[in-house]
Amino acid sequence: MAATSRKQQTQRRHRRLRRHLVGTSERPRLAVYRSNEHIYAQVIDDAAQHTVASASSLDKDLRTSLSSGAGCEASVAVGELLAKRALAAGVIKVVFDRGGNLYHGRVKALAEAAREAGLEF
Repeated sequence: MAATSRKQQTQRRHRRLRRHLVGTSERPRLAVYRSNEHIYAQVIDDAAQHTVASASSLDKDLRTSLSSGAGCEASVAVGELLAKRALAAGVIKVVFDRGGNLYHGRVKALAEAAREAGLEF
C-alpha cells in the first residue's frame, strides 16, 4: 500500500465520519476546520442546507484579542463565541463533527469550551 500524506489521511477519516453524522434542525452539526494558521467552526443544519452560526479565529471580535489564531487559546475563544452565537440562534444540542482531525489539542479545546459555554453534545 502506498504511503499517504497526513492531509489525505484526514480527508479519509472525514469522509468515513460524514457517512454517519448528519445535522438536523433539532440537532445541527458542529463542524470544525483546522488549518495551520487558524481554526473555524460552524453549526450547520444539513436538512435545510443552512449555517445557523459560525465563528473563527479571524472574526473581528477575536482578532484583536488573540496573539495567534493557531493556538489552543484561540480555539477556546472560538468555541465560547460559537456557543454564544448558537444559543442566541436557539440551538442547544449539536452533533460534533471533528472534520477528520483527531480529538486532541486545538479541536478538543474548542469542543470543551463550547460545552462549558452551554452547548450539549
